Amino acid sequence: MPTMMIPPKLLPMVETPKRFKVAIGGRGSGKSMTFADCCLMAAQTQGIKTACFREFQSSIDDSVLAILADEIDRLNLQGFEIYNNQILYEGVPAFKFRGLARNTDGVKSMHGFERFWVEESQTISFNSLKALTPTLRIADSEIWFSGNPRSSVDPFSQRFIKPYEKELRRDGYYEDDLHLIVWINHDDNELFPEVLEQERVHDKKTMPTALYRHIWEGEYHDEVEDSIIPVDWFDNAIDAHEKLGIKQEGAIIASHDPSDEGGDSKGFAVRHGNVILDVSEKLTGDAAEGMDWAIDKALKANADYFVWDADGLGVSLKRQVDNALTDKKIEYVMFKGSESVEEAEKPYTAGGKTKNKTNKETFFNKRAQYWWRLRDRFEATNRAIKGEYIDPDELISLSSKIENIDQLRAEVCRIPLKRNNMGKIQIMSKVDMAKKPYELPSPNMGDSLMMAMYRPNLVKRQSVKLNYSGWSNA
Repeated sequence: MPTMMIPPKLLPMVETPKRFKVAIGGRGSGKSMTFADCCLMAAQTQGIKTACFREFQSSIDDSVLAILADEIDRLNLQGFEIYNNQILYEGVPAFKFRGLARNTDGVKSMHGFERFWVEESQTISFNSLKALTPTLRIADSEIWFSGNPRSSVDPFSQRFIKPYEKELRRDGYYEDDLHLIVWINHDDNELFPEVLEQERVHDKKTMPTALYRHIWEGEYHDEVEDSIIPVDWFDNAIDAHEKLGIKQEGAIIASHDPSDEGGDSKGFAVRHGNVILDVSEKLTGDAAEGMDWAIDKALKANADYFVWDADGLGVSLKRQVDNALTDKKIEYVMFKGSESVEEAEKPYTAGGKTKNKTNKETFFNKRAQYWWRLRDRFEATNRAIKGEYIDPDELISLSSKIENIDQLRAEVCRIPLKRNNMGKIQIMSKVDMAKKPYELPSPNMGDSLMMAMYRPNLVKRQSVKLNYSGWSNA
């Protein structure tokens, strides 16, 4: 008779009672099969009933029923009856299957179940997540989640990964009175099949690095289709100044993106030369409190310049900035992304190459122009990391000490390319980003990063140590 083979890293899922049990990681880790085996064993030995959920379940084929059925057959388990919408054990419902996206109220009908299992949990919405916990009230009941993290700003990641990420990355697991969270990948699974190993090796050679790390190593994949800044470019810019031997020189520039509605999150960034030292956000308070916070951070950073978004609500903050900075040795300027592009009649230039369109013909407004300048910097840095000589003034480096760097990646790399009916590059509005199919949070830290690169002429030419073969002083 076949026996259950559980990766040692997942044994605590069987042995340790917890309200929330979470297994995250890439393909081939054994998460789903382990959860299926554990739930089958619990049904057979303890009579525990499991409700199985996915955010999207258009048909029973989208559920974990097939996994459970395969394991019942492989393990030759007796007493189970498999139907198209449930599995019985000795005539009693042991497993039922539901989609959450269009029927969060359906969770409330799962009375008598002691366990919830959410598969592909990275897709779960905030409303679905909110509906699960109060519904399962039986003593010693458990909610299990399995999946591969998608974005660092998704509801699942924000609830079960981000608060414990330091421990998860260090130890591979996190545990407290409520939670048992395990990060597991293919190299933790002793039964990882050879056919998947061949596929993994092929993917590692052919896939973009960020996509490979997401699929096989369970890393965030903070990129949308047609994003203006790919994840690989972002990741290659982390500590680029150290990789390339570039000194931190030039002006210190701080920037602030006020909240759109007063109570929304606020963004802040500061750079020294082309090195981004800090990008952060403030989640509480109104716009005035947010501006006080940003000004204080700018002064502590000894900023030479302070830039803030003066479109919309931001224009009302000028008097506050005047009062705070008039007698300080810091220049300040309003950034209005809705304005017409700068140097409108000049040809658009990127990477030292002049294009066949003017700035006015290329960009819809100043916001689009500056986001694209930021894109050009990431693209140039990506080339430099690969060994091409690029003028250091055209690069960007992100300090790995930025506390919210994962969230920054999510904001920067999830802005899709958009062109208006004239073919001009246009950055999607925050209102449109929040709508389906994107449903993206407001990129307040991303906009702060973009504004920090405002006035590129403020950056003095930087020296470079030529430590890459093929580089020259050209």
